[in-house]
Amino acid sequence: MADPSTYRPAPGEISTSPGVYRFRDADGRVVYVGKAKNLRSRLSSYFQDPARLATKTRTMVFTAAAVEWTVVGSELEALQLEYTWIKQYRPRFNIMYRDDKSYPYLAVTMNEQFPRVQVMRGDKRPGVKYFGPFHPAKAIRETVDLMLRVFPVRTCSAGVFRRAQAQDRPCLLGYIGKCSAPCVGRISPAEHRELAQDFCDFMAGDATRFIRELEAAMGDAVADLRYEDAARLRDDVAALRRVFERNAVVLPENTEADIFALHSDELETAVQVFHIRQGRIRGQRGWVMDRVEDVGEDVMVEELLKQVYGDAADTERIPAEVLVPVMPSEAEQLTEWLSGLRGARVSIRVPQRGAKQDLLGTVRQNAEMALGLHKSRRTGDLTARSAALTELQEALEIAEPLLRIECYDISHSQGTDVVGSMVVMEDGLAKKKDYRRFNVTGEAARDDTASLRDVLRRRFSRLAAERREGVPLTGQIAEDGETGSEERRFAYPPSLVVVDGGAPQVAAAAEVLAELGLEDLPVVGLAKRLEEVWLPGDEFPLVLPRSSEGLFLLQRIRDESHRFAIAGHRSRRTKGMTASVLDEVPGLGPAKRQALLTHFGSTERMRAAGIEGLTEVAGIGPRLAEAVHTALTASAPAPADPSVASAPADTVTP
Repeated sequence: MADPSTYRPAPGEISTSPGVYRFRDADGRVVYVGKAKNLRSRLSSYFQDPARLATKTRTMVFTAAAVEWTVVGSELEALQLEYTWIKQYRPRFNIMYRDDKSYPYLAVTMNEQFPRVQVMRGDKRPGVKYFGPFHPAKAIRETVDLMLRVFPVRTCSAGVFRRAQAQDRPCLLGYIGKCSAPCVGRISPAEHRELAQDFCDFMAGDATRFIRELEAAMGDAVADLRYEDAARLRDDVAALRRVFERNAVVLPENTEADIFALHSDELETAVQVFHIRQGRIRGQRGWVMDRVEDVGEDVMVEELLKQVYGDAADTERIPAEVLVPVMPSEAEQLTEWLSGLRGARVSIRVPQRGAKQDLLGTVRQNAEMALGLHKSRRTGDLTARSAALTELQEALEIAEPLLRIECYDISHSQGTDVVGSMVVMEDGLAKKKDYRRFNVTGEAARDDTASLRDVLRRRFSRLAAERREGVPLTGQIAEDGETGSEERRFAYPPSLVVVDGGAPQVAAAAEVLAELGLEDLPVVGLAKRLEEVWLPGDEFPLVLPRSSEGLFLLQRIRDESHRFAIAGHRSRRTKGMTASVLDEVPGLGPAKRQALLTHFGSTERMRAAGIEGLTEVAGIGPRLAEAVHTALTASAPAPADPSVASAPADTVTP
């Protein structure tokens, strides 16, 4: 750990204006981001007597090795830049709320030609309408099943949809009336989009109109003695009522609000939010965060609102009223920021009396129960992970804790389509955002050890280069300064490098690291046959007990690396095997090629359509259609020769 006095800037170097600052560790990682009305005053507070600092603040300043800052024009600009940097760098000492992933959303992909109703987690895709979250999870499936009676919107995947188009035959839902089957032309794209919009309007709260229309149609059917139609409409009305009445009215119908509550202990904080729309509870959502920083509830509320609404792809999800247990710090700037995102006034306040205060108490009870459930689920898993990491660290005699483990594997088919994989575990959990694949070609693909050398050299050359460059100097930076967070994250050093294999693979890995000047990175190999652990230079392997938690951890990351490598290899091999003749047509780019495949479904149907049929696709002119048709015709299989087919078995044909 660095001594804060070694990178403390001189007070005269720091501006007294508003600004944003970030602390970096010895590897260049941003470990903390903060904002201040007065940069000089705030930064000086971190470099006082360490004994006077809070425990976690003291840990942060000793973990850091440099501090940088940016001067901005106002406190609102500081709030915006702080949010941008936190989202970009995800610093370990900042408050980061983790979505507990318990509540799926009902989503309608209005950004597609044929909108699809599906279940999604998260709300980060623009052009997609989200409803929920739902609790319990099965409620969303019940809702979809009921809604499809009245609004038969497409629910199938893109692959199923294209296959139905190619076969000109709908799937099962199309036959039983729970899909309008736009794939086979039973309904036009415009009519299907209107149906999807009606679905969205109903889910958004405009249910009374649809129920009234169905009841009127049911009355007309009875008057015309169409009793079967009336019975079907009666069931449709009952289905919509069940969906509509699932959430009780809790506030006046014009209420649009989100109600937040928190519950904390010494280590973690749980958050719950109820989404109130048209006076009804339309959704519930929860987060949990580790308390890595000693801050008050007002700061936690501010960070929570920034994370929840800053990531909202659909700004309509920001309500007119945000109810919180305590007013956030910098409430005025936060209100102005949210109002700018929404395009209308947003009110942040603490309810003092009445139904809203009672509902806040209910949300708080949910937060208390959520934290208790989270802790009961996490205890066993956290204990096992900690034991595995500690046991592995002791067995390998590594001085530093195993915070980050990277594992590498090679997959190929007899030396072709070689793919290397890199998977990452941090704190014993997979970090899929940092997974990487490497396509290996040329001389490096001659054997496994050569491929492994190539993969490791490409992965660690950037780390070696950055170590030579050193950590950025402490000081002021421009507001539009270095933003290559993705590149820096890839260069972070692991605590342990694991390769799939025995002594040859370990020797190859150690050779590459020595060549790059990274001899301090520990390397081990896990051989599949006897699950032996090989270390560089050792004549005999290290054999861990079969019941060892450390061995289980190595096996999990090795198996995950193997799976990831095989998936990449299969994908690469499939692309090579299914290279279409369309790839060779001059002037036919990826977008037009995809448009042809989407329209026709297969090259056989394109060939049968002829030049005139090809020109019906947007962007395909007569000249390009002729080129496509020529290429398809040339690639068509030759018809069987009747004379050859009818020749006697002993006849030799030239």
